[in-house]
Amino acid sequence: MTTTEHTGLDHRMRRMTGRDPGEAHRAATPLELLFDLMFVVAFGQTGTQAAHLLELGHWGPAFGGFVFAVFAIFWAWINYSWFASAFDNDDLFFRIATMVQMLGVLVLALGLPPLFHSIDEGEHIDNGVVVAGYVIMRVAMVALWLRVARHDPAHRRTALAYATLIAIAQAGWILAIFIDPPMELAWLLWAVLILFEISSPLFAEFRFGRTPWHPHHIAERYGLLVIITLGEVVLGTIFAVSAVVEEQQWSVEAGLLAFGGTALAFGLWWVYFMMPSGTVLARHPRRGFPWGYGHILIIGSLAATGAGLHVAAYVIEGTAHIDEIAALVTVVAPVAVFTVALFSLYSILLMQFDPFHLLLFVGALVALGLAVVAVAAGASLGVGIVLTACSPLVVIVGYETVGHRHQAAALTRTLG
Repeated sequence: MTTTEHTGLDHRMRRMTGRDPGEAHRAATPLELLFDLMFVVAFGQTGTQAAHLLELGHWGPAFGGFVFAVFAIFWAWINYSWFASAFDNDDLFFRIATMVQMLGVLVLALGLPPLFHSIDEGEHIDNGVVVAGYVIMRVAMVALWLRVARHDPAHRRTALAYATLIAIAQAGWILAIFIDPPMELAWLLWAVLILFEISSPLFAEFRFGRTPWHPHHIAERYGLLVIITLGEVVLGTIFAVSAVVEEQQWSVEAGLLAFGGTALAFGLWWVYFMMPSGTVLARHPRRGFPWGYGHILIIGSLAATGAGLHVAAYVIEGTAHIDEIAALVTVVAPVAVFTVALFSLYSILLMQFDPFHLLLFVGALVALGLAVVAVAAGASLGVGIVLTACSPLVVIVGYETVGHRHQAAALTRTLG
């Protein structure tokens, strides 16, 4: 294992070998930040398409399309980010491979409208463009893994396993396009391929050896993606406020929506970064798999929250086919999923249970229930969004007054 030197003076071809997982001051690179920027487009497109189906009341197609799109987007991001944490040498080949994957994200995003439309029609799934974009990203990863296999004898078997498994999965996705099975069979085939994709890293890492990913770098990368996805919540807030302003000009309702949406995004950010991910992963790297996989629910729920706020905008404009209560549920439900996922990840990360956290968890869910009850009783959507924002506020107040001491004690036990 070597520590790759990054002088910033040139990007000539160099050997792609494992980096030092204990490297000091390891941080996200400008290239990784640029790569993440493409996912703003992909998540935005996913949220827009899901919101359109939700405002029509087509819950099943909206959920199915959203889950598949989020998996494809996030899984490609996961594979690139963990690889880069372990082997990024910032040479010309790595940069070009990254650009190819960025192109794949763009193609995938362009294929989302026909995908959602075909799922809504219910006859067959038009996923050709989405799969093409996904395969572009994954083929670039195969090339990178083969390069590691050539340059790094210590990780050759693991790299070859990754390359082989990814290639098999992509052959399956391409075959699914040409088979074009009926809707029910297509969902089954997707489930099999997704299960194969998810299990591949587990097999490669535990059967042939672990890759030298950097715990603090990985924690930072996930945190940056969370921030990017929170941008969808901000964008959904803008849609909702704009709808009110167009209908009523600036009013108390517009102010409530602006404050509630912003407070919700800020609160979700605050509670996420209470989790001491990098510190614990450095001591217990084997917890990285459940922690990393669990973020599928974190990222998906944040993107869905933004889509829900977009649905609220449709309702305010008077173009939606659902009422205000249903619109608020499209916001409250993903916030509830985020809360469940975050508390679960926290417990998995520390491998401890704290009754005080259960109290905060219940309080956060109660706040969400009160938001729905308030709107059902006649309160406006703006009031409902403000009450929804109280859910993370319950956790923040509890943590800042008492919970931080509980966490300090738990960290002492976890770090030994």
